[in-house]
Amino acid sequence: MYIALEGIDTAGKSTQIAKLQNTFNDAIITKEPGATAIGNEIRTLLLEGTIVNPRTEFLLFLADRAEHLEVVIKPNLQRLIISDRSVVSGVAYALSAQTIPQEAIIALNRFATEEILPDMVFLLELTPDELKHRLGQKELDGIESRGIDYLLQIQSNLKRAAHMLNIPLICLDATDSVENISARIIETIRQQ
Repeated sequence: MYIALEGIDTAGKSTQIAKLQNTFNDAIITKEPGATAIGNEIRTLLLEGTIVNPRTEFLLFLADRAEHLEVVIKPNLQRLIISDRSVVSGVAYALSAQTIPQEAIIALNRFATEEILPDMVFLLELTPDELKHRLGQKELDGIESRGIDYLLQIQSNLKRAAHMLNIPLICLDATDSVENISARIIETIRQQ
């Protein structure tokens, strides 16, 4: 089973991934972008915030996604795979850029993933007030520095992207306790 945790920055994905890793210690834990050697270089470029053209950013995400599929996902499809972000993020960010036609976004992501998509996505949702509070507690990277409105648009587009890709989506309140969120995710995975 291939699942992904999605959410805007500071939503708590890393915390939940750590909880899941403790529960499912034989699972493959991965992330997009950056789970491969090439992906790590791409992630560095993306987080620097120096890319000017949104198409360049989109294509870098696609390159990472294709490499991630080949190196991490395909060899482990018989195991539980838990990914911090997925194709859903790629589509959501591209939709927010509004520079690439929707049809091209979906087609190119389907090409990069060879139609191997997560079986289920958990979305950790933040309220505007909680997002503002959490961002105020840290130094912002290139994506986070685009602002609260941008991040909330991404959050909305994460739902839209999962729907467009026909991936089952479970929305969770990211302001709930870490324990309640992880219990819900673990129970859902075990029921599959």
